[in-house]
Amino acid sequence: QVQLVESGGGLVQAGGSLRLSCAASGRSIFWAHAMGWYRQAPGNQRELVALITSGDTNYADSVKGRFTISSDNAKNTVYLQMNSLKPEDTAVYYCYARYDFTTSYWGQGTQVTVSS
Repeated sequence: QVQLVESGGGLVQAGGSLRLSCAASGRSIFWAHAMGWYRQAPGNQRELVALITSGDTNYADSVKGRFTISSDNAKNTVYLQMNSLKPEDTAVYYCYARYDFTTSYWGQGTQVTVSS
């Protein structure tokens, strides 16, 4: 069983930055086939923000050039550096991990609120 715990969310003004962290336990992220971040705003479906798969990184068009995903295997942690934040980035951000191509895990989510 894998547990994912997010941290780093909060309230920030437009143009500001935040760094989200996702600490994994139960299994090394080295063995994950995919790890990344999704977000869900009120009334919207959960959407992909950034994902690392097989060494490649993918970003939603809306965050390209502003957000950067990274991982630290030694700390078993995945990060999301968010710069130039916009009010439309306001959402609950969820950490995601997929192992064995079929088993997926989600964190509990962390709220990010960007004020204008």
